Amino acid sequence: MRRQGVPFFRPIILSNMKLNVKKLVLAAALVVFSVGAISAQRIAVLSDIHVTPGNANEEQLRRAVDEINAGDFDFVVVDGDLTNEGSDEQLANVKSILGGIRHPLAVLPGNHENNWSQSATRTFTDLWGADRFVAQVDSLVLIGINCGPFMKMGDGHIKQEDLHWLESTLSAATADSTLRVLSFNHYPLLDDLDNFPEYTAILERYPVIGHINGHYHRWRQYTPGGADGGSDIPCFMVRALDMRDGKYGYAIVEVDSEWIHLYNKNIGEAAEPMFAAAARTHHKALTPPARPTLTVPAGFVVDKVWTDSASIFTRLGFDAENIYFGNSTGKARAVRKADGTLAWEIATGAPLFSRPVALGNGRVAVPTNTEILVVDGADGRVRRRYPSADGPYVADGLVTADGRRYLQGGYCRFECRRPSDGRLMWSYDSINNYCQAAPAVDGNDVIFGAWDTKLRCLDLRDGTLRWSWDNGKSANMLGPGNVVPVISGDKVFIVAPDRFMTAIDRATGRQLWRDNSHRYRESLGVSADGSRVYAKTMDGELVAVDANADTFNELWTVDMGLGYEHAPCIVAETDGLVYAGSRRGVVTVVDPASQTIVASLPLGVSEVNGIDIDPADGAVYVSLVEGTVFRISRR
Repeated sequence: MRRQGVPFFRPIILSNMKLNVKKLVLAAALVVFSVGAISAQRIAVLSDIHVTPGNANEEQLRRAVDEINAGDFDFVVVDGDLTNEGSDEQLANVKSILGGIRHPLAVLPGNHENNWSQSATRTFTDLWGADRFVAQVDSLVLIGINCGPFMKMGDGHIKQEDLHWLESTLSAATADSTLRVLSFNHYPLLDDLDNFPEYTAILERYPVIGHINGHYHRWRQYTPGGADGGSDIPCFMVRALDMRDGKYGYAIVEVDSEWIHLYNKNIGEAAEPMFAAAARTHHKALTPPARPTLTVPAGFVVDKVWTDSASIFTRLGFDAENIYFGNSTGKARAVRKADGTLAWEIATGAPLFSRPVALGNGRVAVPTNTEILVVDGADGRVRRRYPSADGPYVADGLVTADGRRYLQGGYCRFECRRPSDGRLMWSYDSINNYCQAAPAVDGNDVIFGAWDTKLRCLDLRDGTLRWSWDNGKSANMLGPGNVVPVISGDKVFIVAPDRFMTAIDRATGRQLWRDNSHRYRESLGVSADGSRVYAKTMDGELVAVDANADTFNELWTVDMGLGYEHAPCIVAETDGLVYAGSRRGVVTVVDPASQTIVASLPLGVSEVNGIDIDPADGAVYVSLVEGTVFRISRR
């Protein structure tokens, strides 16, 4: 039974990248049917449910669904972190349970669906139609968007195309001045969402009465950016399904003409009030804070090569003429190095996470969600297509120094292809999850990690396994899934989310030593002469370790002033200097001879995807998640 005075509701779910404003306004008008006096809108919010098949949360989610179905709700929002690893099996299982909800429903992904995903985030949108939503209940518009991080460790980030969609949708939906807006996102409007000022500035321009998020598994009321953030939108973190107190439950949001009320609802118990805030009745123009000023020290030149309309998640590929990358709307792009203009683009249909690879002979490999395209580097015409056997390509591939092999990690496999035409030479298929980072290659050794806890060494000639190593932990998320290994002499070095640096015997795979004197993660590099291994730590340090010593020998450490840091961006040395990228768009340049910082370049606010060196002239290029590409040159 529905409550007296609450109108019939049908949600509007928009998944296209381009918004038809007239259709939205018409649809919004069609779904509102007044039935007498409008009472408060009542919304159940499930957040951070973290269900895997057979775990305790699965049973408790079923209980929560039954209780919500028996309750008096106008709408249900599931606000991210549905699973633990975002696997297809886990997502399908949650979908089957949430499919039992009999109230109108919207579902958003969280970092556990975006960061680890065997489908490169595609399965979520296949199951729920989109990773964002807009709907209307009476005079209340509900709107939610995805927030990353996307397929690698990083801060939350709103994709550039989603910011455009949010602006357009709110403009259309609030053309009727009687409508108010309640915003949803998995992340809070605080510092761990890297572009929250831009997000907040959009919300401020419209009659947004509040914002709801999860992620932290606790209750909290706050304002965007904290007390000095400049916004007065009331924001609320809500509980997880499991609060580690022996009780499971969800949040209830109730909105009337003047107030927003939040309640804690333990399953089987009465709801208890948590917060109340006056519904915001005004909106204003809020200018995002100015970005850090880029001061380029003497001896360096920094050029912005490209600004994209979408986000960029890939590293960069090069040939003599172009820079290659992929973006979050699935477009592979070639940009001319000479003048920064677009040479060509290809629409692939799904976000791209694997960098394009110049194969030589004017050909470029573009690994996608479903296949590898071999295209003409001059005009982007597709010459060959090689369908994926199992799943998407998200790893960074490379061509060996002799130009005879193209190596590319995939889902549950690692491939060696012929650069001349992309044809398969061999495939190693005994991997239990996806490959992500680029391999390290030296002689006939190919060494790479995967998200199945394993580091492997294959024979370059035929793909046979020489050895595998793991850190003894069963959790995939603690393994070397996204680190580019370093090979130096007779040793292999890695760092991983278990926060250790490990040295391994190259010939046998035997562990030589492990060190956790610093909080290492996934950022690693090597000096040009192979004598030093460089690691960027979670405390923003650059640590140099002796690559020749039989035991751990720290040579020096430089504090780069980055604070907390977790971007899995490689460290690279070129022309006598070391380059490291951060989670917040800063590229730091260190002189290893003097162990001093010679440049700190704030290029943006989002994660640096990689340090990529153009083999043609030695210039350093970086792409940022926010959709920019920069070239750093020496005078």
